[in-house]
Amino acid sequence: MNRQAQAAVLFLVGGAMLHAGTTSLYLRYVKAGLQPLLLAAGAVLIVAAAATAWYELRRAREARRRAETESDAGHGDVQDGHEDDGGHGHREPRISWLLVLPLFALILVAPPALGSYSALRSGTALQPPLAYPALPSGDPVSLSLVDYAGRAAYGHGRSLGGRTVEVTGFVALDRGGTPYLVRMALNCCAADAQPVKIGLSGKLPPVLQPDSWLEVTGTYSCKRAEDPVNGGIIPFIDVTAARPVPTPKDPYDESWNQ
Repeated sequence: MNRQAQAAVLFLVGGAMLHAGTTSLYLRYVKAGLQPLLLAAGAVLIVAAAATAWYELRRAREARRRAETESDAGHGDVQDGHEDDGGHGHREPRISWLLVLPLFALILVAPPALGSYSALRSGTALQPPLAYPALPSGDPVSLSLVDYAGRAAYGHGRSLGGRTVEVTGFVALDRGGTPYLVRMALNCCAADAQPVKIGLSGKLPPVLQPDSWLEVTGTYSCKRAEDPVNGGIIPFIDVTAARPVPTPKDPYDESWNQ
């Protein structure tokens, strides 16, 4: 891989990062708050590619000019040696072409968001909340799944005040058929995503499809279970209504560590 090829790869990677950062595609890889850094990194790579291409073009022009000067002085043999060094003396190992594979994966394949398969094989990431802020007015009140789970598991529903809540997540079914509503929580990127789960009881749809998204309306339930993976608390919600919803633009939940 010569310098021109390196510049082309840098440009394509930077362009792919800018494309992902200006669309919702980046949400499959990193949390929303990292969008500015992703765009900045893409811009830096494009500038680096342009600088590399310009440097190589300038060096090639200087080599030609030097060769013409030496040719005029009657040193044609030396000219050939200089051209060969300038054109072939600084190639990188061929294994460096493997760097192109992640580029193709980024451009050609948009990975799906993590779903029930990952959720059931990872322990719940639910953590005790720092505080229980007052719920907004209105009934039912819309809560993130992480917010409801924390209030139900560690506040024993006291901060919910008997209110009716709306929670959205995707469905996961364990081996015994117990249904859970899940959101994958992020620290930084999809690679460190962990599930937060709440169990579903009460008035449920007759058929639940894993990975389908539901908005459930219900009330606090004192029922809870132990996560078989890490022994964490899985609180339940007593469902009074449920309806399918489209997959959200950002399928991950970032509220658990804020």
